[in-house]
Amino acid sequence: MPIPEDVTGEEIDKDVRQELQSLPKTLADDVAKNLVMVARLLDEDPEGAYGYSRVALRLASRVAAVREAAGFAAYATQKYGEALAEFRAAKRMTGNIDLWPVMADCERGLGRPEKALDMAGAPEVHKLDKAGQVEMRLVAAGARRDMGQLDAAIVTLQSPELASNSVQPWTARLRYAYADALLAAGREPEAREWFAKAVEADRDGSTDASDRLAELDGVEFMDALTEDEAEHEGEGGDAAEEQKD
Repeated sequence: MPIPEDVTGEEIDKDVRQELQSLPKTLADDVAKNLVMVARLLDEDPEGAYGYSRVALRLASRVAAVREAAGFAAYATQKYGEALAEFRAAKRMTGNIDLWPVMADCERGLGRPEKALDMAGAPEVHKLDKAGQVEMRLVAAGARRDMGQLDAAIVTLQSPELASNSVQPWTARLRYAYADALLAAGREPEAREWFAKAVEADRDGSTDASDRLAELDGVEFMDALTEDEAEHEGEGGDAAEEQKD
């Protein structure tokens, strides 16, 4: 796959670069460039990111960072079985448990919410940092919802992190998930309150909490272009009437 000229491979994280030092320099550079493309495209063009990840995997399948990148690219394209296999390989290579929550979410994607819940109760969870533990809580709540256990999902999300007034990187997503679970359970007033709290914490627009809140408030947005076109058509119609007169 083509690599843009502005991609040098130096853009990757220094820890990944260090991992690649086990490879011949030319090969390491090629792998690095493909990993840069995976990171660059992952959110906006998951299929493209997946393609570059397969190239990197073909070049350096024994590098943990490559297996991890391939896992995230597969996850982004909903290839959950493939993603899980790559994450497991990366975990075996490094012994790192940071991938535990996303591995559990892959189990959800494969239609095995019970397995995800088993992972949520495993000893590995206690080794996760705070962000990882919150992520695991989100996955567990999602698994409960998959099983139709709405009240249990709500309880799962109730935590000191949810109650805290401080804004952390996970705050908006946690509040959003709680609001969404409340709404699914028919508790609309509480859901509205928590969607509003999610909006307050969502400084980078990582959720659509503002749209959900507006929807609950009955606010409808008219597309600006459509409105301009309507006005233009109105002007055109007036002109036609004037010519007719």
